[in-house]
Amino acid sequence: MSDDATAALREIAFWLERQNAPTYRVRAFRRAAAVLDDVDDLDRRVERGTLTDLEGIGRTTATVIAQAHRGETPDYLVKVRDAAEVPENGTALREALRGDCHAHSDWSDGGSPIAEMATTARWLGHEWMALTDHSPRLTVARGLSAERLREQLDVVARLNRELAPFRILTGIEVDILGDGSLDQDEDLLAELDVVVASAHSELRMASGPMTRRMVTAASNPHVDVLGHCTGRLIGDRKRPQSTFDAREVFTACRDHDVAVEINSRPDRLDPPRELLRLARDLGCEFTVDSDAHAPGQLDWLVHGCARAEECGIGADRVRNTRPAADIAR
Repeated sequence: MSDDATAALREIAFWLERQNAPTYRVRAFRRAAAVLDDVDDLDRRVERGTLTDLEGIGRTTATVIAQAHRGETPDYLVKVRDAAEVPENGTALREALRGDCHAHSDWSDGGSPIAEMATTARWLGHEWMALTDHSPRLTVARGLSAERLREQLDVVARLNRELAPFRILTGIEVDILGDGSLDQDEDLLAELDVVVASAHSELRMASGPMTRRMVTAASNPHVDVLGHCTGRLIGDRKRPQSTFDAREVFTACRDHDVAVEINSRPDRLDPPRELLRLARDLGCEFTVDSDAHAPGQLDWLVHGCARAEECGIGADRVRNTRPAADIAR
């Protein structure tokens, strides 16, 4: 097994995910890395050109492995690094971020294990990451029942012993139900470090009821972050934003010490600029979150940081510029 080759394959997968490349391309490199972990005769295979005899390694991944094994930077890795787009704005804020309050694993609808998400966050220079898989009502995302969430807490405790000083904060993205109540046991929510409350259903609710729903959620003492508040999608799969009295909702967030999330997913960038400026003027605090469902998406934070800077939101108003001890309960 070659650490250089597996690292190159995984880094290529990271950059492809960051660029939102098709899943099959990403999986090809992650699969090849997994295959390589069990190869004991790599020198011989590279010398004889028989890497492609291994199931899960094709011509492209074999070339990457051979170049990395010879101590070279693989051409494909250079290509995907060079293709990475970095917004002109938000660089200072991105460098100030110490963690991410919203990320998913394969326990719900993410594509990678908790450990892989955490080690990638650490590789990016983060000190901590909040693990916020979905709550049970969101069955399409394999939301976590109270029992499964408690099992996850045990896994996180073990990983934190292995990864220290990096820390995985316990958390959840809890669904805001139609009446503003939260889709998880209140006692369990009280045990978590980070609770992100988001609406995923009835997004076309009339403005009055939607406002009351969100204010009720923001007033819940267990909520730390109001996630992607308008629910809009702006990518290939578009969805209009929910309508509500933003001033009333953001005032509730401010008064109950709930951060307004700046969701960094390129297909969300939620809330839009005019609402971010309103929340800023009302005195709200913020989190800039990736909402990552795969390791490479953790670096989508660059988009949220650019949006924050465009709207005049400085690092002093962004909670995830702070150490884990200031975030955890």
